[in-house]
Amino acid sequence: MSEIWSIILAAGESTRMKTPKMLLPFNGLTIIEKVIENVGKSVVDKTILVLGANREKILKVTGHLQVKHCYNENYKQGMLSSVICGFRALPDDYRAVLVILGDQPFIGAEIINSVIDAYNRSGKGILMPVFGSKRGHPLLIDRKYRNEIEKLDPGEGLRSLYRKFTDDVFEVKTENQLILKDIDTEEDYINSIKPIN
Repeated sequence: MSEIWSIILAAGESTRMKTPKMLLPFNGLTIIEKVIENVGKSVVDKTILVLGANREKILKVTGHLQVKHCYNENYKQGMLSSVICGFRALPDDYRAVLVILGDQPFIGAEIINSVIDAYNRSGKGILMPVFGSKRGHPLLIDRKYRNEIEKLDPGEGLRSLYRKFTDDVFEVKTENQLILKDIDTEEDYINSIKPIN
């Protein structure tokens, strides 16, 4: 059976954080190492890490890990450009891919596996976890949409994919609101590393 890959997006400039957020400490690792660790504990077969801003600094902490790296020279054009970079780096025979944000270290293997399990059972081609009525990450995309990715509106990004193919979308219900949480600002980061009482 062909493989399920993940694309981890780590090319952004961290403008709101004012420092490379992927490299901030998180549970004994950096944020990006924690995301890679979480994916590594899931049933995902292989991973592509998309780099852009702060490429060399991030490579220093991820270069030894079991991920394939690709460089998005167009990273200033926004997230969709990194998604496209990752899709171009995939092999021809993959089965599906999960798009995972590099600033979401809270999304553990159980969430990733639940999306993959729903993909295997549902027969649908676009899946995402949902908490309440809010859609979160990671987003799973079947290989059949490979050529659609480059046609998407950069302003809307991947939202325009699931708006275009609404009949093929499957929402994976979860009680875990961490699917909605990322780290964009210093306040987000400080709150994320506070001990939970």
